[in-house]
Amino acid sequence: MTERLYYTDPDCLEFEAAIADVEEVGGRTIVRLDRTAFYPTSGGQPFDTGRLDEARVVDVIDEDGTIAHVVQPPAGTLRQGERVTGRIDAERRRDHMQQHTGQHILSAAFVRLHDVPTVSFHLGGISSTIDLAGEVTRDAIDAAETVANRVIWENRPVTTRFVSGEEATSLPLRKPSQRTGTLRLIDIAEWDLSACGGTHVARTAEVGVIAIRAWERYKGGTRVTFVCGQRALRSHRELRDIISHAARALSVAPAEMADAVEKLIADARASRKTTRMLSEELITCRVAVLASRAEHVAGVDLVVAALEDADAVALRHAATSLVDACGRVVVLLTTSQPASLVVARSADVTAVDASALVRYLAGHFGGNGGGKPELAQGGGFNADRDSVAREVATFLFT
Repeated sequence: MTERLYYTDPDCLEFEAAIADVEEVGGRTIVRLDRTAFYPTSGGQPFDTGRLDEARVVDVIDEDGTIAHVVQPPAGTLRQGERVTGRIDAERRRDHMQQHTGQHILSAAFVRLHDVPTVSFHLGGISSTIDLAGEVTRDAIDAAETVANRVIWENRPVTTRFVSGEEATSLPLRKPSQRTGTLRLIDIAEWDLSACGGTHVARTAEVGVIAIRAWERYKGGTRVTFVCGQRALRSHRELRDIISHAARALSVAPAEMADAVEKLIADARASRKTTRMLSEELITCRVAVLASRAEHVAGVDLVVAALEDADAVALRHAATSLVDACGRVVVLLTTSQPASLVVARSADVTAVDASALVRYLAGHFGGNGGGKPELAQGGGFNADRDSVAREVATFLFT
């Protein structure tokens, strides 16, 4: 068994211990100590990092009573029976303490105000999340955030105590513990009492602030994303810089951003509509020119053309317009390479199968595609207009 120093002293960042065991497992060096301040991944909170003497600790694992420290090779002088000094990465530990304590405060706020419990917690590298058992409104989220921050600013003490499982049943825990035996309780004065093995600050003011960044429906409940302390400051700076940059780009004050973006979206929609209308008018003109250049081949009027600045949608629109007249087979392709291609035929030209022609051309020029006998399309063709025209003529005469 490893004595867990973080249980009683989460502010312990340096300690001495005896090395109980060192072994190589799957190319990793595992060090076990008689006592440790390194927190292992557990309860939604990630592991601590730091050093054992000069060896870098890159993972910490709870082995059901024993704590295993994964160190970056070489392990140096770490040998069984020797004494070692452990040093915790202070910034990472402090960050985790702020986020985890903030989670307790926020989860308690949702229970107290809205009777919605937290079913899971995840402390991520950038932000943290809690999953609530029910759906909550924006007003409910704002209210919980406000009350949670009030608790932080009141600088309430956060204490740790140990009780038996039997004692715990008579205490007002926020949620019943599934553990048996001795329980470690985190008590935020007159606000929250929860069984928890994580690291926490000594007073709520050390959390700084809780800022809810987002929320979404999740598995019948609500997932809330939040940041605390230093993360909240970084998040504020990030959003400030984004808004300032966007406001300068739009030549408006930050408070006018929403209206400016809505106007920009409306203008873009109007521009797309105008572009579509002009594109259709251009295609109509092109269709008239292409129809006048049709060649009579194998009993049909054949149109083969490459359209500049056209995409697959424009090709399809032009082709279907051309085959409104009787007796036509139309093959249109893009000028960009590899080319997209559309084949269409008039309703009366039943002897020509557009999809079969696309497959035939794919066999000669690569690419692929398919469709119906009257209309087919494809892409990836390495061919120009003249080479396609020759193969189409060959297909029609076959």
